[in-house]
Amino acid sequence: MANHKLILDDAVGDDFSLIAIHCSEEAYKMAFLLNKYVHLRLERRRRDLDFSTEGLEITFPLFDFEHENQYTTYHLVANKCKTVAAHIVGSGGLFGDEIQEQVSTKFLLPEFKKVDYFLKVSSEYDTTPIRKLLMQLNEIDQVISAFIVEVSEVKSRENLIFD
Repeated sequence: MANHKLILDDAVGDDFSLIAIHCSEEAYKMAFLLNKYVHLRLERRRRDLDFSTEGLEITFPLFDFEHENQYTTYHLVANKCKTVAAHIVGSGGLFGDEIQEQVSTKFLLPEFKKVDYFLKVSSEYDTTPIRKLLMQLNEIDQVISAFIVEVSEVKSRENLIFD
């Protein structure tokens, strides 16, 4: 009887570049700044990037732009999401139960907790000058810093699938 061997590759290949951005602005403001200074046309998707974990719905704002002439797609996604979990605590007193709220922060890529946003650049060809894009990002006044992340260092690459 013949043996069949299946080789499974990663679902997410290394065919994209990832730029980490430190910026304290809101997601819509960050997209506006990229549109203005880097000359992108990022638009917010109708549906955000959704995850369910520990019984909580976590959503990350997602903006994208497809540059058809350069065969390049840009995705801007927030790395942090603040969630509020309500817990009912029995007081055992005259006034009934008490509701306590707990705010927690969840991350898209937990290994990069200090990063505020990620810019994922996917290209069919090597036509995107990532170094020039990085210089343009660092010239924006509201951006504290931006740097290239090696995709091989990202442990949770499956969170970067946006389709």
